[in-house]
Amino acid sequence: MDTLYLLLPMAVLLVLGLIGLFAWALDAGQFEDLEREGWRAIAEEPGCDALDPGQATNEPAFRQ
Repeated sequence: MDTLYLLLPMAVLLVLGLIGLFAWALDAGQFEDLEREGWRAIAEEPGCDALDPGQATNEPAFRQ
């Protein structure tokens, strides 16, 4: 019974926090345009050239 006195308020606070987080996401416009963001993730950008196989190396990007 003692654990219920601890777990019930914690569960209520967790649910209220998740509802608040969801309300913030709605207010911030996180769900406004889902299609464009999905296409933007897979679209090729003109300034981003693909790496040629001859350019790939196993060396680290920087040396210490």
